[in-house]
Amino acid sequence: MKRTVLYDEHLKLGAKMVEFAGYEMPIQYSSIKEEHMMVRTKCGLFDVSHMGEIEIRGKEAINLVDYLFTNDTRSMVNGQVLYGMMCYDHGGVVDDLLVYKFHDEHFLLVVNASNVAKDYEWIIKHNEFDCIVENKSSQINEVALQGPYAETLLKQLTTGDIEALRFFHFTEMTVAGRNVLVSRTGYTGEDGFELYGSDEDIVHIWKELLKTGKDQIAPIGLGARDTLRFEVNLPLYGNELSEHITPLEAGYSFAVALDAGEFIGKDALLKQKQAGTSRRICGLQMLDKGIIRHGYDVYYGDEKVGFVTTGYQLPTSGDTVALAMVNRPYEKLGTELQVEIRGKRKNVVVRKKKFYNKSYKK
Repeated sequence: MKRTVLYDEHLKLGAKMVEFAGYEMPIQYSSIKEEHMMVRTKCGLFDVSHMGEIEIRGKEAINLVDYLFTNDTRSMVNGQVLYGMMCYDHGGVVDDLLVYKFHDEHFLLVVNASNVAKDYEWIIKHNEFDCIVENKSSQINEVALQGPYAETLLKQLTTGDIEALRFFHFTEMTVAGRNVLVSRTGYTGEDGFELYGSDEDIVHIWKELLKTGKDQIAPIGLGARDTLRFEVNLPLYGNELSEHITPLEAGYSFAVALDAGEFIGKDALLKQKQAGTSRRICGLQMLDKGIIRHGYDVYYGDEKVGFVTTGYQLPTSGDTVALAMVNRPYEKLGTELQVEIRGKRKNVVVRKKKFYNKSYKK
């Protein structure tokens, strides 16, 4: 099993370690609820060094990225980050990812940890352009600083103009004396930053952020990372997106530029949009007692009409809710359905799938 460069730091902080995507990662340090609320009210620091980074360079780099990526890379400016997917020919998702544009001949793709090898092979397979593709995952480490206190804290450790860094943009700057790449991005619904650097630099910055932030910051594990992203309807690959779930079915059409580029899977997604999807992800709220979990079946009477992709009791409100893929027309707001939990049917109702409002600084 692999370990990130911050493994020893996690042990010093008393983290409970688990296997995730082939890595030994911290699931929590205190409790998931405490860590969740820390990010919502103050600031949290995440080790996301397990994520993959794939670099594309060369004269036709923009052509390869445009061919692979569902969103509109042609309209990107230098220093911009864009969210989207790589899709199979049938419209299912290879992976969802962030594309960082340095310039037309240099891009960095940040991909999910569980998909690094698959994504790299997919990109190499389709590289019929004049460019070089390199898997830089073992050379680049990443931490995420998230929460309403993130900007204030980061300002104390950099001479760069952090306030001027716009949402979904990046730059290189010195943080705690180390030169790293900083982007105003995140996976929590809060304002925040993701910092990329070498082994030594990321360990140093991790320590300095925790020391400088004092009682306004805490290390956060994968448990709260999942509840935070779920609460603001951000997808997790393998749950809300997969080889068998298209971006349109998942409700992420904003990341699919059907009027730009000729990316892989575009024809299938165009047909799906024109015909209309037969199912879509919606929100569910529990009416009975119980907790809804990933994979539970959803019913309308005796008819199975869907499945749960993610479910939790929300730390902020205490509501028991879920995201679920549900066949039309049962996904309409207010529709009463049932979820099968340990052999028993529990009553739920369809509700909006955004359970908490995002607080990005735009």
